[in-house]
Amino acid sequence: MHPKTLESAACMAKPEVCGTRQVGNSASKSVIETVNGSHRFTITGYSLAKGMGSGKYIPSDVFTVGGFDWAIYFYPDGKNPEDNSVYVSVFIALASEGSDVRALFELTLIDQSGKGKHKVHSHFDRALEGGPYTLKYRGSMWGYKRFLRRNALEASDYIKDDCLIMQCTVGVVRARREGPKLFSISVPPSDMGHSLKDLLESEIGCDIVFQVGDETFKAHKLVLAARSLVFKAQFFGLVGDRNISKTVVEDIEPSIFKAMLLFIYTDTLPNVSDIMDNPSLCTSTIMIQHLLAAADRYDLKRLRLLCQSKLSEEINPSTVATTLALADQHQCQELKAICLKFIANPENLRVVMQTEGYKHLEESCPSLLSDVLRTYASGDENSGPVSGKKRSASSIFGQDPDHDRNPTESVNLDGRRQRRRV
Repeated sequence: MHPKTLESAACMAKPEVCGTRQVGNSASKSVIETVNGSHRFTITGYSLAKGMGSGKYIPSDVFTVGGFDWAIYFYPDGKNPEDNSVYVSVFIALASEGSDVRALFELTLIDQSGKGKHKVHSHFDRALEGGPYTLKYRGSMWGYKRFLRRNALEASDYIKDDCLIMQCTVGVVRARREGPKLFSISVPPSDMGHSLKDLLESEIGCDIVFQVGDETFKAHKLVLAARSLVFKAQFFGLVGDRNISKTVVEDIEPSIFKAMLLFIYTDTLPNVSDIMDNPSLCTSTIMIQHLLAAADRYDLKRLRLLCQSKLSEEINPSTVATTLALADQHQCQELKAICLKFIANPENLRVVMQTEGYKHLEESCPSLLSDVLRTYASGDENSGPVSGKKRSASSIFGQDPDHDRNPTESVNLDGRRQRRRV
């Protein structure tokens, strides 16, 4: 064999040695699920069915679920002779050809009093214990030989006007495999926000000017109205002025208004670095706090949630008191609860009480201190690495009953150190 031929053959045998062939990754998924369907079976003239003998049944119409036919069999005198008409039996039968059909079942005897106290036997609730039931062939059944004592049935609200109603639910187990598609065209994520941001910054087509402090911002009325009900009412409402071309905005900083406009056009929380130069964490928190207030003012619900999420991530002893006051003012209940738990954590409480924000909280929002006290007293296990026991409300003042015979030192809500024997 020619040397070059030998070389080529070697390359064919060991491509990983002769070249860097890219081996593609692949993935697939098997999905096991149930195809569910229900059938309601009404038996009228129940009393006339009694005495037909054990093993004799009243069948429902055949119904189809998951590609198979099913039927309900009701045995008024029981399925087996040993039950001697003491019990009624109910079964679900496979009524079509099939082998190893796996399914879940539920049989419900309807309470006809309107109280909703139905008698339910469900295999769905116990699927994790033994898995689905397997029916081997046509005529295979699942059900209860002793579904209910007959005298209990006849004395109950399950029978009304000599009529009883049953509902059967069948869930046929199906498995399907999801693999990679043979042909696909990659679709990049939406760039609408980027395009609208460019439109805002280019000022093309702007028809409204906002005077905010010493700065002006141009925007598009239609975009603002589509995003904010407040702007919609201002420009196109019954008392709005659609011909207005300039408006003055008070009680909001220019940087905050700019950030709000960026959100309106992009639907994302703007980076603080896009708004401010050299932002610190404290500066970021303050900006988001003001942005939350602006979101509330202009009814921007998504921005309001984004701000709450960001504030909860940046919570620290220096900012938690002001964030708590803001959350209370704007009725942000989840954010308020997070702040209360953070402050009530014994590891944080002492530090928080030394901050200017907490001192302002004492002066301007004394009711929130009561909320802090209640949260501390609740002993919420999520408030810190402390005992899961419920703390006494007085333990914040150094009177924890779990330590009733030892000197206790703690910090009260006034920030004073206390040492007392209780």
